[in-house]
Amino acid sequence: MFAYQFMDNAFIAATIVALVSGLVGYFLVMRGQAFAGHALSHVGFTGATGAVLLGLPPLWGLVTMTVAAGVGIGLLGERVTNRDVAIGLVLSLALGLGLLFLHYFTAFATQATALLFGNVLAVDEPTLWSLAGLAAVSLAGLAIIARPLLFASLQPDLAEARGVSLRLVSVAFLAIVALATAECAQIVGVLLVFALMVGPAASAQHLTVRLGYGLLLSALLALFEAWAGIAVAWYTDWPVSFLISALSMTVYLACAGIGRRR
Repeated sequence: MFAYQFMDNAFIAATIVALVSGLVGYFLVMRGQAFAGHALSHVGFTGATGAVLLGLPPLWGLVTMTVAAGVGIGLLGERVTNRDVAIGLVLSLALGLGLLFLHYFTAFATQATALLFGNVLAVDEPTLWSLAGLAAVSLAGLAIIARPLLFASLQPDLAEARGVSLRLVSVAFLAIVALATAECAQIVGVLLVFALMVGPAASAQHLTVRLGYGLLLSALLALFEAWAGIAVAWYTDWPVSFLISALSMTVYLACAGIGRRR
């Protein structure tokens, strides 16, 4: 399996994406913003198709659109009661634009399918460097805002009383989520971002309430699901994205069962 360069690239890309999605996704689930990750993935598809129509790399269209949407969602609804409305508004606009772009995108069915469902086996070396750069920015940003983010997530009223800007934290975090979503889309596609962004984090939170252990477990589960999905795909010739999503669901159900018994 490792005699082929494209398989080496696939495992390296999966490692980068899994670690980022596991760590960022843990805070996403803890803050109850899983819908935001789902919405940003669809927004990213709109950006990617728009970039292809303009003759630009789809990854950068994906990144640009998701970051812009993440910042917009953060600005529109920094409190829990407003998040769903803000996300819904941004998502509806993005889907409308996506429909417009798809109207002119019919000649590129293969590229459209790859954007929707991912194609980790087609990741080349320049894309690996792009993913590594995005991962470094995402993790550095998460480390910078980790403490106020945790405070604002668990005790928003107290955090605001202590001078923490909930809107600034929300905008910064959703921009990081947008970068992580753009990375995940390279592996599982925009329709299955939940598989790596939400599944491992939700599984980890069934097993532990300690932040450090939870983050570590979330990252390790995401790594296992990504690696196992690629390995099984090699031997079965089944789609990688399907296998990763199936593993994510299986692991979640197992962890939920363990959590209930405990």
